[in-house]
Order: sequence, then C-alpha cells, then structure tokens
Amino acid sequence: MKEMKVKRNKKRSAEDWLVDGLSYGLVLILMISICLPFMQVITISMSPASVVNANGFHLIPTEFDFSGYVEIASDENFWHSYLVTIARTIVGTAAGVIVTMLTAYPLARTNLPYRKGLMMFVVFTMYFSGGMIPKYLLIKQLGLTNNFLVYILPCLITGFALIITRNFFMGLPPALEESAKIDGASNLTVLFKIYLPLSTPVVATIALWYCVQHWNSWMDNMLYVTKNSLYVLQYVLQTILSNGQTADMEAVSEVIVHTETMKMAALILALLPIVCTYPFLQKYFVKGMIVGSVKG
Repeated sequence: MKEMKVKRNKKRSAEDWLVDGLSYGLVLILMISICLPFMQVITISMSPASVVNANGFHLIPTEFDFSGYVEIASDENFWHSYLVTIARTIVGTAAGVIVTMLTAYPLARTNLPYRKGLMMFVVFTMYFSGGMIPKYLLIKQLGLTNNFLVYILPCLITGFALIITRNFFMGLPPALEESAKIDGASNLTVLFKIYLPLSTPVVATIALWYCVQHWNSWMDNMLYVTKNSLYVLQYVLQTILSNGQTADMEAVSEVIVHTETMKMAALILALLPIVCTYPFLQKYFVKGMIVGSVKG
C-alpha cells in the first residue's frame, strides 16, 4: 500500500510534460486539419452563391440559403444513384462479412492441410494484382459489365479483413469447439452458434471496413458500367464536383449545371450515412483491431 501511495504521489518530470504536450499538440493539429475543411463544406452548402463567390473561404455562415439542398433534392439522377449505392453497400457488406467468416474459420484451424501456403497466397494478393487491363478483360469475359454484381463479386473479400478475422478465431479457446463437436455440432454450427456470438468486435470492425469501401467506390463504376440506372452515388458526385453537371450523359438537354453551393450540398448528403453509422460501431473498432492482430 505504501509503495502504491508513493507511486501516485510521484511528481511528473519535465520529460513527461513535454511528451504529453507534444501528443496533445499533434492530436489538436490533426483535429483542426479534419474539422476546418468539413466546417467549410457545411458553411458553403448553407450559403447563397453570391456570398460564396464574394467571400471564398469562411467558416461561419453570414447568410443562410438552403437552395442548394433544394436543387439537389430535385435531381432524380442523384437520388437514384443514392439508392443504388445503398443497395450495393448493404449487399456487399453482408456478403463480405459472411464470406470472410466462412474463409477465416478453416484457416484458423491448425490441422488444415497447406494452411501456411494458403495464408501466403492471401498475403500475396494484398501487395500484387493482375493490373487494370487484365482485370477489365476478366470482368468482360465473365459477363459482369453493366451488371450489378460487378460491384459485389470482384471485391467480395479483402486479405486484411480475412487475416484479422482468422487471428481473432485463433484467439478463442479450442475447448469451445471441442465440446461442441462432442455434442455432435457441425462446423457451420460451431461457426454461427458459438464463434459468431463471441465475435461481435471483429464482425463490427470488418463490417465497417466493407461498408466504407462500398460506399466510397466509384472507379469500378467508371470502368465497367455505362448504364445510367447502375450509376453509384460517388461516381455521380465525382462528376458533379469535377464537371459541374450530373452524370446523365444520354439526356444532354436535361443536364443541370451546379454551383459551388449545390456541389457542397451534394457532398454533405453523400457523407451523412457514414457519419451516422460510424459512432455506433466505434466502440467495437479498437477492440476488434487489437484482438484480431495479436496472434500470428
């Protein structure tokens, strides 16, 4: 007890204050670098175009005008792409989590033949790929161009999520599986009725990764999709921000020219789902990363 009191009453050295000061300073700089651009986007989206053109960079709105949101809300192409992205995110995240768990479970078992070789193959795919042109030719031969499945199948599973999940499963007590097998449980029963309820942190972590990945993807739309009905939100948003118009290239007469206010309003509407989802999964994120990374 005396030793504990001595440790608690120990004065902080100048080095401790210096390290703490540098740490808090770096965190403060990082926070400002993230918050200032986000605040400017919000301000521009709520300001009249005349104020934006006159003042440029400003963080606090001097006048409020929500006409940018009204104009974006009347853009059918924007909302249709929104629905496509929501469908892609839900289907892609659910499929990714299920396939990742089904793949990680056998790789976590030490008696799996060629287990190390399979893991080396998974790691290899994290650093090397076939390239854009071979991938395009493969997608075309599989008949996935202008197909909704082109958003799901090529990115169904990622190597890093697989490794994190596999390491988490390896950290679970083997006695759980052994006792279930004695009672006659199959591998799928062990996975979904024993491992899955214990895997909330890692499932939430990889689900967040897959969700953000699908929500932010637009390159596959640009390469493999030409149908307007399959355009995703980020591709339409990228077209709005870069070209100042909607992505409806067939109806040229209906192209809408966007002001900076409308562009920022579209950006805010595209960010809302992820911003609202992240706080609910944040409490599992750190735990899932730590627990899934400690075992080799």
